[in-house]
Amino acid sequence: MKILKTLSRLAVRIPLLIWSIIVIFPLVWMFIGAFKTNAEIFASPWGLPEKFNFYNFVAAWTDYQIGTAFVNSLFVTILGTVLCLVFSIPTAYALERLRFKGSEILLNSYLASMMIPAVLGWIPLFFLLLKLNMLDNLWALSLIYAVSHIPFTIFILISFMGNVPKELEEAATMDGMSQYGILLKIVTPLVKSGIITASILNAISFWNEYFMALILLQQDSKNTLGVAMDLLKTNAQYESAWGVMFAGLCIAVIPVIIFYTIFQRHIVKGMTEGAIK
Repeated sequence: MKILKTLSRLAVRIPLLIWSIIVIFPLVWMFIGAFKTNAEIFASPWGLPEKFNFYNFVAAWTDYQIGTAFVNSLFVTILGTVLCLVFSIPTAYALERLRFKGSEILLNSYLASMMIPAVLGWIPLFFLLLKLNMLDNLWALSLIYAVSHIPFTIFILISFMGNVPKELEEAATMDGMSQYGILLKIVTPLVKSGIITASILNAISFWNEYFMALILLQQDSKNTLGVAMDLLKTNAQYESAWGVMFAGLCIAVIPVIIFYTIFQRHIVKGMTEGAIK
């Protein structure tokens, strides 16, 4: 029996270990390449640099405007995440608790919109923002990010709000608390895990987004990290700035890795609780 248990564990762990190496190795290679000169990259692409220096990071941050793009991405990510919560929390509560005529149709419409490819709305959205004089605007991009993720956020929050005891809301109503007070002071704290989970997933999605920023932003000073990295990749091909490109990738990837490492327990906890509920 012990041998069978050991073999079964190995059968699960060995593929996971191999997959982990496949995923982690490119990241390690990218990080090492960020400290190499172009000569070292061509001479020894898999070896360690002779000397660790931060020239590539400085060049990527200043010469290739990765620093400006980093700030822009940080802005649209934070603002988009906050706006998405502001729109989604009351909507999810209304659909879950305040049953009204057409609420089921509205909820199903939100959920069905998750199945529609986003690419179908890019051209109409471009001309809409053009008429509203909102192209090349980070505030407008943040709003679009927020609105595009409302259905997904509602889908997560409803599963949590449905498990909040109605007796708590009834007691608060008897004490004279308004519907908004119940939402903000009772329901919202009790669904904190769902809010954190949705916020983290949305933030990572906004940080990595590329196509919407490419279409709706025109000035280089407004570019987000995805667009800036695409330009840096193009320049690297013609200027042999491979070390700088690796450094730019590190700048774009490391915050996501750190962010996910810190909050991974909240993500797993939130998704598990949501699935159970």
